[in-house]
Amino acid sequence: MSVLAAVDAWGARHAAVAVYDRAGTLHRHGPTRWVTRIASVAKVLTAHALLVAVEEGSVGLDDPAGPPGATLRHLLSHSAGYGFDGDEPVAAVGARRIYSNTGIERAAAHLEHATGIGFATYLAESVLEPLGMVSTELRGSPAHGLWSCVDDLIRFVDELRAPRLVTAATLTDAVAVQFPGLSGILPGVGRFDPLDWGLGVERNFGRAGHWTGTTRSRATFGHFGGSGAFLWVDPDDGTAAVCVTDRDFGEWARTAWPAFHELLL
Repeated sequence: MSVLAAVDAWGARHAAVAVYDRAGTLHRHGPTRWVTRIASVAKVLTAHALLVAVEEGSVGLDDPAGPPGATLRHLLSHSAGYGFDGDEPVAAVGARRIYSNTGIERAAAHLEHATGIGFATYLAESVLEPLGMVSTELRGSPAHGLWSCVDDLIRFVDELRAPRLVTAATLTDAVAVQFPGLSGILPGVGRFDPLDWGLGVERNFGRAGHWTGTTRSRATFGHFGGSGAFLWVDPDDGTAAVCVTDRDFGEWARTAWPAFHELLL
């Protein structure tokens, strides 16, 4: 699929991509076994581990967690009031969508407290190992410290396209917009009103100013990482994509990524 070779012009030393087309055929390009940090794409996998814990009954999405009045659902949807980093809330619970590493880290800590299992271990045993993601490892924060490769991330995409670790109903709830109507800023991209988010997944695809441009359907969910990685799934047409690079997200990506997605369309 020659369109995927467009990633070679992005100025990265390494760039790998895989795409499911509308017929369900998987296309790959580049060093798809190359392992690198995927930055905030980690949040999607962290959230999925929490969903497994919800189905096991270890935690509940309405559990009190984070600042007073917040729940695990608030933490996973960036609406608990925490800032980007830092332990103290900067807004009232549910008042704004504030993209927060702290919120995701507190969600993982809530699971650790409830289960007595370190989050890296829980993530590995509940998600990575069952999906055969043998090259993926949490090496730090559950918000941005995951290392992986395209081949492993496609296995996770398969789970998002047809879940087997959680029920379809649980995944449907997870990708639905949580606390609709909250405005906020998508870091590195700009303000959205509203800034839509599910449980760990972004829901602003198809809107003007988005990092994929306007070609994706509004049903699409996913995430990008500051390390130059992204992952998304479009349930409307069955398409999906993952990409990893070693060039940090910046002005180049705000131009190259929408153009790439235009080519995909």
